This record gives sequence, C-alpha cells and structure tokens, in this order.
Amino acid sequence: MSDEAIRQVLGLLYQDDTLRVLSALALERGPQESGLDRDAMLLALNRLERGGLVVSDGGGEWRVRRERFRELLHAMAPPPEPVSPEEKVLRAFLVDGRLRAIPSKRDKQLIVLDYVAQVFEPGVRYPEKAVNVALRAFHDDYAALRRYLVDEGMLTRENNVYWRSGGSTSVGATGS
Repeated sequence: MSDEAIRQVLGLLYQDDTLRVLSALALERGPQESGLDRDAMLLALNRLERGGLVVSDGGGEWRVRRERFRELLHAMAPPPEPVSPEEKVLRAFLVDGRLRAIPSKRDKQLIVLDYVAQVFEPGVRYPEKAVNVALRAFHDDYAALRRYLVDEGMLTRENNVYWRSGGSTSVGATGS
C-alpha cells in the first residue's frame, strides 16, 4: 500500500461530509442519519468507497470496511527486525527477565545459561550466598541453575567461592 493511499484515507477522515457519513455507518445507522442532503451523502459515500472505507451490498445497504484500518496499520508498520536464533530461544524462555523454565534440550540450555552467566563479572569472586541471590532473580530453582553453570564450565567453584570461568563476553569500548 502506498503513502498516497494512506494520505487519501486521512484526507477522507478530515472532511466533514465523509466523516459524518462514516460515523453514521460506524454507529450502525444508515448514511441518511449523517444529516447531509441526499446528493452530498451520495458523493461522500462514493468517495469513501473509492478510499476503501465503505462497501455497498448492491441493494443500498452500506457498511464500514473496518479491515481497511488494519491494512493501513500494516502498511505503516516497520518491517520486523531480524532475530538471531539465540534471541529466539531467549524470548521463548525468558519473560520479564525471569526464566519460565530451564530448557531441557542442551543447545537451548547452553544459550540460556550463557545469558545467565553474564550477570557475573569475569575476574570477580562471589560467595555462594551472592551467587544464589543473583540466580534466584532468574528462577526459583537457583541451585539447579548454579549446578548447570558449574557443570558447563561457565562458573567455577572452590571452597564455596564462585567465579565466572566461561560463557561469552561482549566486546565493547572500555574507558581509559
């Protein structure tokens, strides 16, 4: 759908006569309830029909083509951003930053665990209690998350102290 079609519909909605006829139809009244004389009403109906906003059944009954507004919305919507496979997995398992479930398939589980591991700064040592608090923000079964992170080599544990030992790292600008 072109920008011209969108401008045409907006122009029809801006004009008093077409807006009155469209309003009468939207309220499920006849176009004669628009308050316009017959010729002005027919002219407005003709313009609304050409704009795709109303349709006639051929027997004098008119109705609003509400789907036209959906068509216009779709025409104006930006194309969807491409989403990586990793992002698809995260969207499937995370809701408002919390895991709905820990994935059972290993490939998906690794993606989720890598995401969770990002809360731990490389080189920083964390007591077990701090690790539990951080993981509880993601899922109530923080012990399972902790175990998976250790088993996959994303966290290392020694004497109840943990540090990040794996997972991806983001490359960004660092301050000097």
